[in-house]
Amino acid sequence: MKATFADRLAEAVTSRQSSLVVGLDPQLEKLPEELRACAAAAHVDPRIAAAAAIEAFDAAVIQEIAPFAVAVKPQIAYYERWGPAGLTAYEHAVARAHSAGLLVIGDVKRGDIGPTAEAYAAAHLGTGLAPDVAADSERGHSLHADAITVNPYFGTDGLQPFLNAARERSAGLFVLVRTSNASAGELQDLPVRGQPLHEHVAARVVAWGQELRGSHGYSSVGAVVGATAPRELARLRECMPGTWFLIPGVGAQGATAADVGPAFDRDGLGALVNSSRGIIYAYGSPKADDWRRSVREAASRLRDELRTAAMQATP
Repeated sequence: MKATFADRLAEAVTSRQSSLVVGLDPQLEKLPEELRACAAAAHVDPRIAAAAAIEAFDAAVIQEIAPFAVAVKPQIAYYERWGPAGLTAYEHAVARAHSAGLLVIGDVKRGDIGPTAEAYAAAHLGTGLAPDVAADSERGHSLHADAITVNPYFGTDGLQPFLNAARERSAGLFVLVRTSNASAGELQDLPVRGQPLHEHVAARVVAWGQELRGSHGYSSVGAVVGATAPRELARLRECMPGTWFLIPGVGAQGATAADVGPAFDRDGLGALVNSSRGIIYAYGSPKADDWRRSVREAASRLRDELRTAAMQATP
């Protein structure tokens, strides 16, 4: 029987001594000029050329960051904008990350009810497939990630199809709880019955995840909690023991590795820290010659900083 996502994640964090997730947010204008030029020369259709450049960029990034990261988090919007060719590039990113031994968190932020939610779960987690077909999809190219991000706005009706999918495929979910964007508090911090709204969402996440706990004590239903709100992050860790946090906001959004210290438990588990632009565009200019080294060094540096933060947070 396949181990739960939560257990696979705990084992990866422990064996790799890393809590780093690298976000794949490929923006065509920021990609190295050499990749764009090569793709444009090979393809007349600009969408196909864009997707080809993205595919080459992702392959290089995954190769450089694989020794330092636990997972990648491809943001599907950057692929969808290029149509079918873009989705194929997304599939290639998923497959390449798996081949490199990395977990994949599909940043898709899906949410709906009934058959629509079931269709989203089937597309991104591979539910409803016979075991041999699912295995073939995972060895080839598919959208099937190890976990995906989901929106809780519909309540239990909206989450249940994804929970069913997580159970069926030993997959994971990361539910938006307290996000890292500047205006998150406009809604997420609103007082509701004496508590901020995001704490009520946190309580639901804990309840939804009770039946999906693994042998390490963590659930496969995790929470997205931004590093840019350190006070809320620390409070949510108190409210959500046994819940994996996926933490955006370190790097380009201004938070540092030190800000995420309270998210770790005494064993260095419990937190996955995502950095996207701060790593994949560490080279600065698309004209940079040794851009791969810049990506590799940024990933290595943040991995080490997160190790220090986890150790300092240990009682």
